[in-house]
Amino acid sequence: MTSYDYVVVGAGSAGAVVAARLTEDPSVTVLLLEAGPVDDADEISIPAAFANLFKTRWDWGYSTVAQKQLGGRRAYWPRMKALGGCSSMNAMIYIRGNRVDYDTWRDAHGATGWGYADVLPYFMRAEGNTRLGGPYHGQHGPVRVEDRTFTHPLTQAWVESAVASGLKATDDFNGESQEGAGLYQVTCRKGRRWSVVDAYLRPALDRPNLTVLTDALVTRVVIEGGRAVGVAYRAAGAEQVARVEREVVLSGGAVNSPQLLMLSGVGPAAHLREHGIDVVADVPGVGANLHDHPALPLVWATKDASDLAQASTLGNLLRWKATGTGPLSSNVGEAGAFFASRDGLPAPDLQAHVAPSAFYDNGMHEPKVRSITIAPTLVSVASRGSIRLRSADPAWHPEIDAAYYDDQSDLDAMIAGTQRLLETVRSGPLARHLKDLWLPSTRRAVPTETELVAHARALTQTLFHPVGTCAMGDSEAAVVDPELRVRGVEGLRVADASVMPVVPRGNTNAPTIMVGEKAADLLRGRVLPPARVAATA
Repeated sequence: MTSYDYVVVGAGSAGAVVAARLTEDPSVTVLLLEAGPVDDADEISIPAAFANLFKTRWDWGYSTVAQKQLGGRRAYWPRMKALGGCSSMNAMIYIRGNRVDYDTWRDAHGATGWGYADVLPYFMRAEGNTRLGGPYHGQHGPVRVEDRTFTHPLTQAWVESAVASGLKATDDFNGESQEGAGLYQVTCRKGRRWSVVDAYLRPALDRPNLTVLTDALVTRVVIEGGRAVGVAYRAAGAEQVARVEREVVLSGGAVNSPQLLMLSGVGPAAHLREHGIDVVADVPGVGANLHDHPALPLVWATKDASDLAQASTLGNLLRWKATGTGPLSSNVGEAGAFFASRDGLPAPDLQAHVAPSAFYDNGMHEPKVRSITIAPTLVSVASRGSIRLRSADPAWHPEIDAAYYDDQSDLDAMIAGTQRLLETVRSGPLARHLKDLWLPSTRRAVPTETELVAHARALTQTLFHPVGTCAMGDSEAAVVDPELRVRGVEGLRVADASVMPVVPRGNTNAPTIMVGEKAADLLRGRVLPPARVAATA
């Protein structure tokens, strides 16, 4: 039994940040526990290879329960199990979300101190952008953000076609305005993935006040007299306990953090008793409010063009290793757009992801033809699901119900977004490279609404952005307060995507890093002053 000032559970996009920032003070000791191994696979570093990590030893390999609106299908949820968490497995797209998202956290959910002006300084402190600067971007932070060293010609052709179809052109989705079509910036450094391990953790590993343990599965938070005093974990075949002098911080993500709270007796009391778990704190919101960004791949067969599937050659691997350039430095989802499904919305509710290859069913199928994929993604989600225990055994996966399209408005918006993206390819430079629409398979050049609904039920997949299961706020439904403290337990906080009461409009890695940055300051008893920018982002 060993004691530390802080124990951080989970070395992912928030946990690694918290541990690194806290140990900047040499008087503070931190134990960082990670259930997975060290991030030493080549597929982690090669941007185009991230899908090769799915359903391997690097993946938690979650699946949802049967989804009613998806024809009873279970949706596969890849989640990285290694240092860096999903920042070691994601498509590296750097998107912060919309100003409306954070102001909604503050105004509608009571997350005081988390409005856009409050969080922008934390985004900027984290960011090291190689092209963009103030007042919206940082250039000296640890998270390297750059323009890709490779963009496929089909991707560039789609951007030009999308603009010709009426979408606004943009070269910055994170600036004054989010709307428009353009190329995504990525969290890479000279064509190689730049995870939170690279940005925060490896520079801190030599600090004597930081201890990092991998292959250590935390089984419960030790709570005595209403206070978190440590954690129990399994490592090297034995159960061990680490004590804390100050606080425990859970950073396991939207699946693992609520699961661990419930295993520790914090959650809906009746549900805990069903599994024989003693109730420490009856917090009904634990595991509730689950939502995710659903994506719907549209795939066209192409002509007179290559695609990324042809890029997996020895020559391209050698080129990438030597120079960090070439097709393997592609993040696959190279471009996209933000737009609204209908008039009158306060912000875009749809995002596009464009990949110059066939990427559907989480990329689990070998491409049969040269292709391009354009995926509408719903980023303002009304449906809500849940995380629930299936067993009191920490090794069991929890029950995950994403509730995709349970609210009809979500399906309506997705169909509208699909129809709008079909319009972007009917003219412009991309049109001459399209042979036919491969998915959905239809003989019509323009699928009917009925065909699109059937396609949505058959092929909607996760965009890997679950949030909300330990939501912050000031209501009885909240799990943590605006300082991320768990209701009913002292000395215990949550810092990861699970605390987001509403999912941001866009990819969630950068917002999760921001949560880690701000959490570290809350633990240190200080916050950055709000930004003074008038923005519509």
